[in-house]
Amino acid sequence: MQRRTLPALLLAAPAFAQDWPTRPIRLVVPFAPGGPVDTVGRLLAERLRERLGQPVVIENRAGAGGSLGMRLVAQSPPDGTAFLLTSSSLAIWPAMHPQGGLDPRTDMTAVSLVADIATTIVARPEARLGTLEALLHEARARPGDITYGTSGIGSSNHLSGALFAAMARVQLTHVPYRGASVAMNALLARDIEVVFASTVETLAAHRDGRARIIAVTTAARIPSLPDVPAAIEAVPGYVAPNWFALAGPPGLPAPILARMSAELAAIGQEPEIRARLAQLGAVPVLSAPDVLAARLAQDIPNWRRVAEEAGIRAE
Repeated sequence: MQRRTLPALLLAAPAFAQDWPTRPIRLVVPFAPGGPVDTVGRLLAERLRERLGQPVVIENRAGAGGSLGMRLVAQSPPDGTAFLLTSSSLAIWPAMHPQGGLDPRTDMTAVSLVADIATTIVARPEARLGTLEALLHEARARPGDITYGTSGIGSSNHLSGALFAAMARVQLTHVPYRGASVAMNALLARDIEVVFASTVETLAAHRDGRARIIAVTTAARIPSLPDVPAAIEAVPGYVAPNWFALAGPPGLPAPILARMSAELAAIGQEPEIRARLAQLGAVPVLSAPDVLAARLAQDIPNWRRVAEEAGIRAE
């Protein structure tokens, strides 16, 4: 992320930045409509519209692992009319495209870490893999036979599964799908045995008994699933962070960044917003820019290491 001192940014800020916003704002979601990021984006867009006094329009730019939307915003003018709402794929992209020429730490402006969200490990309730211990036992007894579905090659779910297999010292076979909801349908149809996906896609099936969340990949159990173990309880050291974040083009003027950050922080204190995010299994953060910058600085090299060790590259 580009970083300059606040006084320098204020001096350099064009006059329009002081009166921002005066035009509609695009919230670019680099995934298909109906997914977890899109769901959270529509929630935020409505509240931002009310607070900023301008339309905030969701623009879905799915494709290429989220890079189409990411590049669109990175190449947009820094006038506060385009922002990117994405997942931890923002930190994974450099690992999957080492020659891609775009680094979110330097080629975008960090705005906010919006929420932490758990990735879940899910099985069918009647299957022999209905607990984390059973999954590990079967995977060790049948190396390579256990299939796990995700939202695609190079997705956060894919790398979470690859890291789990590596740290648990088991062999799992990855089956990529065009979205986590498609992977969940494949699980329910008995085409695969396990799915790695966020709580947005898995909580409903877990609650109505069609599927069973057997673990979360967070550092500890989460409030929305207190009886479900964190995978780290069985696989020491295993944590696969997932989150939602808002970023802007490089060189976003300080007045715009400060206003957007302040509005997001206020939205994050609203009980209704916190409750709706909690229903999705997300923990609201809606942080200052430096929190997202620090998360990227930590996660980018970690995911690069996972991708290299697992031999994962974008198609």
